[in-house]
Amino acid sequence: MAGERYVLLGLAPARSSWFRVVAQWANSGTIPAEFVKCVSVEELRARLGSGRPFSAALVDAALTGLDRDLVDTARRAGCAVMAVADQRAQSNHSQADWDQLGVAEVLPEYFDPKALLAALGAHSATISRGDTLPGDGVPEPALARQGLVALVCGPGGTGASTAAIALTQGLAADPRHGTPILLADLALRAEQAMLHDARDIVPGVQELVEAHRTRRPPPEDVRAVAFQVDERGYDLLLGLRQARAWSSIRTRAFEAAFASLRSAYSVVVTDADADLEGEGDGGSFEVEERHVMARTAASQADVVFAVGMAGMKGLHSLVRVLNDLRAFGVAPERVVPVVNRAPRNPRSRSEITAALAALTASATTPPGTRGSAPSPVFLPERRVDEALRLGSRLPDALAQPLAGAFAAVVRRVPTVAAAGPARVEPGSLGFLGGGEHEEAALG
Repeated sequence: MAGERYVLLGLAPARSSWFRVVAQWANSGTIPAEFVKCVSVEELRARLGSGRPFSAALVDAALTGLDRDLVDTARRAGCAVMAVADQRAQSNHSQADWDQLGVAEVLPEYFDPKALLAALGAHSATISRGDTLPGDGVPEPALARQGLVALVCGPGGTGASTAAIALTQGLAADPRHGTPILLADLALRAEQAMLHDARDIVPGVQELVEAHRTRRPPPEDVRAVAFQVDERGYDLLLGLRQARAWSSIRTRAFEAAFASLRSAYSVVVTDADADLEGEGDGGSFEVEERHVMARTAASQADVVFAVGMAGMKGLHSLVRVLNDLRAFGVAPERVVPVVNRAPRNPRSRSEITAALAALTASATTPPGTRGSAPSPVFLPERRVDEALRLGSRLPDALAQPLAGAFAAVVRRVPTVAAAGPARVEPGSLGFLGGGEHEEAALG
């Protein structure tokens, strides 16, 4: 159609030859394109978020900013990403690496207008008067296996991290769950390194996420990031070395890293925070990025253990965590309340169960119906400090109830489907409007 052309974004280091040549082709009319130069990754992101449609983004492969998050930002804007790679970059990355990153096409450093137009024709769309959106880039292939996920969280000071160790130990001892089993420390103030007396604090989750910025490592490389806890039969992924390091955890890179963990392990037990606040709650996108690890684990968890304490304050905090999980979207049937250091008296335990049922009834059951809150798991008080210092196994009285509750929920509730696009049957979404005024306006 007359007036249509490609609208291209470009990002390259200073004095890049292909960057200058493409601009000359666009200005002289050699290619039907408008070439918009960007001087930084931040400018490229800003233009992608401006609402203006773009056909493709040509990004030099030598830039460190070419990662999963940038490709995902472009994909959501309907803009395909094409990497321009010299011989060194092509030798360091295989075609599978580029495909997993989501790059639509890889162009050599020296290409002609014919090669560029062929790539644009295969992956992009021309734009006319801003009413035609370009197509998406190449989607990342799905992983072959997705292991089960357990989330252990609590309001703080309730022994949630110790409960996560006990759960992982119990799952590792049960042959039904297969091997290997992973305990991943995803808390902002990570403490599993201290609880396991880890002498080395690297590698950890920061290195794992960094490795997933531009590619997806094989499962053996993913497992190499974790430490083996032979006495208890599981692997341990260390968490953030400092709480302020959350800013280095990019959203899409962490999601890719978490998917790799699920592919490399049969069960992934996550020790994470109970704070799941996102942009929709407080209007701050930075808050959502701060909690990306806990939110990702909660959204994909097959079983969620909310750990609290007995007593008025303990039950109040536990109910708050249960309500936050429900508000986030976790199905109530997947949530298992855990009362740590519970009293041994059966009457006291039944009172705790009744109090939890009464306090969570309005949050877990629809109005006008009667339902029961999930029965809590009571963990007795045990001296675990010595076992933690020696690196020995925790008492079975802590591990077996948690592992049994996990198996019961997995057996009763279908597993969580992996996040991704879903097919929509034509006509199943209805239509916009539909009121009397809209029908009258349409005649």
